Amino acid sequence: MKIVYTCFCTDVIHDGHLNIIKNARKLGKVIVGALSDEALIRYNKFPTLSLKERIKLYEGIAGVDQVVIQNDMLYDEIITRVHPDYVLHGDNWKTGPESILRNNVIALLSKWGGELVEIPYTINENVKKIDSQLREKLAMPEYRRKRLRQLINLSPIVKAIEAHSGLTGLIAEKTVVEENGKLDQFDAMWVSSLCDSTAKGKPDIELVDMSSRLRTIDDIMEVTTKPIILDGDTGGLAEHFIYNIRTLERMGVSAIIIEDKKGLKKNSLFGTDVEQTQDSIESFSAKIAAGKRAQLTDDFMIIARIESLILERGMEDALNRAFAFVAAGADGIMIHSRKKDPDEIFEFCDTFRKKNIHTPLVVVPTSYNSVTEKELAAHGINLVIYANQLTRSAFPAMVQTAQDILKYHRAKEVDSRLMPIKEIISLIDEI
Repeated sequence: MKIVYTCFCTDVIHDGHLNIIKNARKLGKVIVGALSDEALIRYNKFPTLSLKERIKLYEGIAGVDQVVIQNDMLYDEIITRVHPDYVLHGDNWKTGPESILRNNVIALLSKWGGELVEIPYTINENVKKIDSQLREKLAMPEYRRKRLRQLINLSPIVKAIEAHSGLTGLIAEKTVVEENGKLDQFDAMWVSSLCDSTAKGKPDIELVDMSSRLRTIDDIMEVTTKPIILDGDTGGLAEHFIYNIRTLERMGVSAIIIEDKKGLKKNSLFGTDVEQTQDSIESFSAKIAAGKRAQLTDDFMIIARIESLILERGMEDALNRAFAFVAAGADGIMIHSRKKDPDEIFEFCDTFRKKNIHTPLVVVPTSYNSVTEKELAAHGINLVIYANQLTRSAFPAMVQTAQDILKYHRAKEVDSRLMPIKEIISLIDEI
């Protein structure tokens, strides 16, 4: 009997999947691949069911003879293992980033005369409803909140990019690129106090209060599903911090990062050029501990940001603080630097990892931006945050456009560098 292979990456079976199995059954023995968790998250298909549960779900479909695990988005290993005569897939992967997966399958099958069979993608009200329900499920607080911890456990390094509005959230959510035959995307979103304040035309001095920050988060959450990390500045008074923790948990935020400074907040990249006061180890540890006592779930993360290198207090001070903050309950350590090279970051991480191999390490490579994610991961770093690049790229473009319209007294000269409004609108899902 001929062998027919198809790969599923869903938590919910709908008419489209059943149609694939129906057509596969006509050709031979049907083997369904269950894409692994590690592969799914690179494919923007974060699971709400465990791999074991997905396997059981697929095995329960009438017409399926066997379920196997596919460990990579690309089909090299699975096709070599299964050696199918046919691979079945919907025809929706002919264009866009997923076309690289199609090309991968065609190349592999051509080696021994296998055939790709593409089934017209099923579009009906039932499929649309199920897809919409699955997106809503992924956006629910109980699923979104725990996703950052899951990502840190599954990925060599987690990538977050700043978002300060619903639109920038959609960019973070939907941007997918093909590189070296694989798909890549951002894993999470960073809601920066700097970018949030800037978008509102306010200085970055904690002038924008938490109520306003929460409205920004709500705007982003309404249209996205990826985990959110909040820039919590200093965390404010401990008495206020514990209430904010409860609110963020309830909303579904995954983590807050607070810095060990006190007094009027100034941007860290000013370093010692402006007066900045670092909090004592004892006081900041107490704030962390109070936050951990207040939270109600095990999912939420409080990450301590250490400013010792920024303020030129030395490596020993930074490390002493890191170990003290972990002892106080911090779920992660963010080490900050304004140097142009990553050497002091690497020194900190390498030394920290000699004593602590489990606590997640976070970096923001704004000034030392030549370092690669692979290099960061090699030094034990778990999470990299691209903290303000969307805001910084948008501002000069908008200023130039405004100047040119004033200069030419019309919009024709700027049109060639503008994205068509239809493309922008295409980011926005209609209910």
